Amino acid sequence: MPDTDAPLGALPNSARLWVFGASRPLAPGEEARLLAEVDGFLEGWKAHGHPLAAARDWRYGRFLLVAVDDRVTPPSGCSIDALVRRLKGLEEEFDVDLVGSAPIWFRDGDEIRRVSRPDFKALARDGEVDAETVVFDLSLTRLDALRAGKWETRAAESWHRRYLD
Repeated sequence: MPDTDAPLGALPNSARLWVFGASRPLAPGEEARLLAEVDGFLEGWKAHGHPLAAARDWRYGRFLLVAVDDRVTPPSGCSIDALVRRLKGLEEEFDVDLVGSAPIWFRDGDEIRRVSRPDFKALARDGEVDAETVVFDLSLTRLDALRAGKWETRAAESWHRRYLD
């Protein structure tokens, strides 16, 4: 598990956070283009005409983390919608899902897998995932939770445990 969030390091623990997962690994050229597009968007990202203090990170070649210091300028609904619209445009360009929040992400050995919630429950029933399975919580909303290790954690320590019955 990463112990640093260098690109996000200048932002305070209270920063607002969004985590997006790419439905498939991106080729190196796709990854570079995606990150360049996101960086360009974040450089000009504003709420009601005021620049947002934002940063991003890219982890494991699958996860885009975007954070905003909302003490400087809080993001507005319209500015958040603009981010989601830009990511949806990139989804089309790269034929990859980024914005969907329903899948469950977990480690299966060295592989990062993305499955539906019913499929995760079935994997638990069949003993293929359990309380020790490392899961990714894309529902985090604050940088302090990421820094506290709640993004990548054992299923027993996350909301994912409800599927382990």
